[in-house]
Amino acid sequence: MKAAIDGFCFSRWWSMVRKEFLQLRRDRVTFAMIVGLPIMQLILFGYAINTDPKHLPTAVVMADDSDLTRSLVSVMEQTGYFQITRTMPDEASAKEALRRGEVQFVLNIPADFTREVLRGHRPAVLLEADASDPSATGNSLAAVPSLVQQVAVRDLKGPYAALAGGQAPFDILPQRLYNPEGLTQVNIVPGLMGVILTMTMVMMTGLAITRERERGTMENLLATPVKPIEVMTGKIVPYIAIGLIQATLILVAALLIFSVPVHGSLTALYAAALIFIAANLSVGITLSSLAQNQLQAVQLAFFYFLPNILLSGFMFPFRGMPGWAQAIGSALPLTHFNRLIRGILLKGNGWGDLWTESWPMLLFAAIVMTVAVKFYRKTLD
Repeated sequence: MKAAIDGFCFSRWWSMVRKEFLQLRRDRVTFAMIVGLPIMQLILFGYAINTDPKHLPTAVVMADDSDLTRSLVSVMEQTGYFQITRTMPDEASAKEALRRGEVQFVLNIPADFTREVLRGHRPAVLLEADASDPSATGNSLAAVPSLVQQVAVRDLKGPYAALAGGQAPFDILPQRLYNPEGLTQVNIVPGLMGVILTMTMVMMTGLAITRERERGTMENLLATPVKPIEVMTGKIVPYIAIGLIQATLILVAALLIFSVPVHGSLTALYAAALIFIAANLSVGITLSSLAQNQLQAVQLAFFYFLPNILLSGFMFPFRGMPGWAQAIGSALPLTHFNRLIRGILLKGNGWGDLWTESWPMLLFAAIVMTVAVKFYRKTLD
């Protein structure tokens, strides 16, 4: 019996299938992506992503320290959403901690609070929230109204029981700072600058060396007296200008189309963008040194891009993730850039706040560039 039917030869077809399987087996990077990407997504989406963050750091300004106020703090912690991490001496220092992102909430208990409650004057407690990311504080603030009645039933007894049975004896007034209307675009659009720069910078430089290797021009480059660090930095510099142009386009769109406020220094913003671009370009050039062809470079770039999107706080609340996921996210430049860009635009952060989030990106770039130079030297042997 002939193997060919209407010109189709089964043996030739099977030979092509075997050839592709052999190529996949030899291409270790592709095989690793086939296995690694599903596992990474299962782990990140199954264990790391949490849209209902709990135990959010909360500061307390305790101008009235009494059994009633301590009961209020205790009831807040029992909800699971608030975790009292520090007691601040005054409102100014508490707001500074809130602006720097050290705490998510500030509970401000005024002086004579207990006396006013017992007199039936219904005083108010101010709960300030860093609402730059609405998804991080939404559920926590939704749990606040029920706290008043819990405290009243628990502490207002005996001659003060009548205060607990009628109108609420005091109020908790939430104040959403930095994004009072809870607009998602105010949070998402600044973060998009980091995401777009990560994707384009890593992808473009990831193809830099592999493109020359596939075109056959790599041998000419290796024959020149140019040092590895000179090759790496020389390939990076042109893309820095491209990255700054992209950052400018995104910033203009954020201002004119999405009405994102700008409360901080634009000079500090561009300095942060420059550091972030350099960090991502160093990643791209490293992937380009590790990959054998352009397909592998694209695969490695995507493998790097996925945890950046999920663990940087761009899409999901950073404080809602478990400790191990936060540790991985803290090692990624996009996490620190998101904090910088949102802090500058929404909170008015300036040069004084730049270094805290900049040095991890600089350290990351130095380590990754060292790896790139090391693997580039191997190609010279």
